[in-house]
Parts: sequence; structure tokens; C-alpha cells
Amino acid sequence: MKIAIIAGTGFYNLPALEGQSPTTVDTAYGQAVITTGKWHGAEVAFLTRHGVNHTVPPSQVNYRANIQALKNWGAELVIGVNVVGGVDKKLKPGALQLVDDFIDFTHGRADTFFDGVQEGGVQHIDMTYIYDKKIQTALAKSAKKADIKLHEGGIYAVYNGPRFESPAEIRMCAMLGVTVVGMTGVPEATLAREAGLRYAAIAAVANPAAGLSKEEISHEGVGEVIKGCAGNVITIIDGAIKILAS
Repeated sequence: MKIAIIAGTGFYNLPALEGQSPTTVDTAYGQAVITTGKWHGAEVAFLTRHGVNHTVPPSQVNYRANIQALKNWGAELVIGVNVVGGVDKKLKPGALQLVDDFIDFTHGRADTFFDGVQEGGVQHIDMTYIYDKKIQTALAKSAKKADIKLHEGGIYAVYNGPRFESPAEIRMCAMLGVTVVGMTGVPEATLAREAGLRYAAIAAVANPAAGLSKEEISHEGVGEVIKGCAGNVITIIDGAIKILAS
């Protein structure tokens, strides 16, 4: 069983990964850097979306190269970690949310492998069950065992970034039933689906979305909150890998 983990802001390495080896993978869509090793006996690859120095903005992440590199490596399951703002008012900073669905407000991204260039032409891929139930169940069981609250049933609205969303955009999202907002969930999840990889995502809430707090949102503030909840995210993934690898 080969398991991949893709993470963003605040997650730049995985200390639990044994025998770490960074590798640059060449794909038809460009290069991607993955770090491979062992975790509870499973082969695991880690990829940080924004680079180790957080130099790549969300709209310029080479999502196709990242997913293709993981597929070339042989990944079967992918766990994504997304840093988000909370639209659902019960989600306080530091809360963790499983994602079940998405609304895509991004634009201008290379968001499909089926662009008519590759052999086989354009294909239309179903997105009804984009987030894998087996991975979600493992994550939920792990969280419960560790006594960490992991909210379920989340809808993730994705914006281009790197700016945060406006209060009006958040009011619209709330009317649409959105739970969290972020900048990286799509096309990562949809490309994984196109590539035949089983994918699930944990959203780590860094702040109330714009207009839901009197405080302005800052990159520094987001980083501080994520430092505080990163340990819980890793604990949940640790337990999930035990379950998935067994």
C-alpha cells in the first residue's frame, strides 16, 4: 500500500517519516518534489504544495505535476491537508473538518488532464463521490481513538487566492451551505479523481472567514493557529495510516 500526503501552509515536513528521501520527479506537466519514506511500515510520499519556503501561491501550484508525480510513484491513496477559513460559525480556529463536497470558484488554473492534447481525447469524469469513504472512515476512527474532534460533512468553497475572500463572498458561501473556504482544494481533488487516485481531505480551520469576526485576517495569524493544531492533524493521519496499512 502506497499512501501520499499533500499539505500546504504550516506543513513543510513530516518528522514521523522514516528514512526520508527527497526526489525530484519529471512529469509531462513539469517537475514535482516528493519526499518518500516509511510510516508504520507503509510506503509514504509527502508533497508540500507551496514549496518548503512557501514561495508558490495557490493559483500557481502545479497541481497536474504534483498529482502525476504521485501517480508515477505508485500512490494508491492520497490524504490532503488544507488550511481554511471557517464559514460555519461552530468551527473555531483550530477546528478540524473532513471535506465531503466542494464548490469551485477558481479560474485560470490548469485543472484537467483531459484537455484534448493527450491520447484518448477529452473525457468527462463523475464527481459524485470525489472524497474516498475508506480514507474518511480511517481518519474519523483515528480522531475518535485520539479523542480529537473531527467534524464531518464539510463543503469546501475554493477561491484563487492568495488574497483572502471578501465579506460579500463569504455571505454568498453561507447561503450556499458552505462550511469552509480555502485556496487549494481544487483542482487537486479533481485531478486525483481523473488520475484514478483515491483521495480525502482534512481542512484545518485557521480563522473565521471574512466578516465573521471583528479582527482582520493575517498570514501571520493563520500561521500561529496552524502551529497549534498541526499536532492534532498529524496524530489523526498517524492513526489513519495504521488502519489503512493493516
